[in-house]
Amino acid sequence: MMLERSGKKEMVRVAVFYDGGYLNEVSNYYKFYHQRQSRISIYGIHEFIRQRVAGKEGVDVARVHIVEAHYFRGRFSAEAADQAGKLKAERMFDDVLIRAGIVQHYLPVDERSFRPQEKGIDVWLSLEAFDLAVHKKLDVVALLGCDGDYVPLVRKLNGIGTRALLLAWDFQYTMPDGNERETRTSRALINEATYPLMMHEEIDEAIAKGDESIDILFID
Repeated sequence: MMLERSGKKEMVRVAVFYDGGYLNEVSNYYKFYHQRQSRISIYGIHEFIRQRVAGKEGVDVARVHIVEAHYFRGRFSAEAADQAGKLKAERMFDDVLIRAGIVQHYLPVDERSFRPQEKGIDVWLSLEAFDLAVHKKLDVVALLGCDGDYVPLVRKLNGIGTRALLLAWDFQYTMPDGNERETRTSRALINEATYPLMMHEEIDEAIAKGDESIDILFID
């Protein structure tokens, strides 16, 4: 889908919002359970977004600028992360985000629960995204997320004329313990987004065709 616009737009302002738990799940899938055997590249994601926004908006890619990038995730305490042997990996990924100019937003995970889980990340992301869309007059908000809880955000963005680019993955795999895992993107979220991109399909089709342009999405 390409929107018809009259005249030349000087610049298309884009903000990228990452649901960190979702990004981690996607990256782990491609590293450990997909034929690609590579992690997702933050820099590659940003360049991919710029290229796709340029195509969708009908402008040269040089006119597309990512003016904001934000990462949201629940976080275990340093003690818990250290005991799990994950503290160094967390710090190294923090460095990646910092170098990429991505603002980090963390909420503490409730470690007292039987099954610790993130709470409130989707609400916080949605509030920040809409606030920036209004005050920075964003043209496009790019969202990496799959949860139907983001539907109200996308509807609000539609209401103010900000287009929502959704990077969505559907996949399933068998874990080493034999358990099946499946991730599906909310159909309502896909339907509400101005530019929904089913990334698993795009990646697999590119690999099947030997299209190396998709390589930018991966670290190696």
